[in-house]
Amino acid sequence: MKLKTKKPAVADVDMTPMIDIVFQLIAFFMVITNFEQIQADERVKLPSDSLAKPPEVKAADELVLNIGFDRNAAGEITDPEAYIFYNGEQIPVLKFGPKFEQEARIYKQKNQDPKDVPVILRADALVQTGLVQDLIKLAQENGFTKFAFKATQKIE
Repeated sequence: MKLKTKKPAVADVDMTPMIDIVFQLIAFFMVITNFEQIQADERVKLPSDSLAKPPEVKAADELVLNIGFDRNAAGEITDPEAYIFYNGEQIPVLKFGPKFEQEARIYKQKNQDPKDVPVILRADALVQTGLVQDLIKLAQENGFTKFAFKATQKIE
């Protein structure tokens, strides 16, 4: 008597649920990730340095200032004057004193001393050093004493 042998059936695995889960995980991590670039401005091209590193402890309150130039879509500077990009405004660097006064008043209303609030300077690599120093003087005149500079890390 002849037995008929069947070819073993290959189990088809439906990958659709696996792909759905992967996309849900990607979306989940994108939502919960703390993007530091929220305070960044694309008009500011940070300098790079091999010693640049992220802070070990993030301050509760900080005043982040983006200092840079107007640039076109190709990234070329269209206006040689440096500006501070602050709350949707474009303010010349040396005219930022009233905004420092306003920020100092806000921190004092929150019972916080401006001396304890770090001012984070994200200055474009092409901004003159003297201009940044003048901005620091304006900040000091309004009670701010802690400063930090941002740069991109140069990988060697």
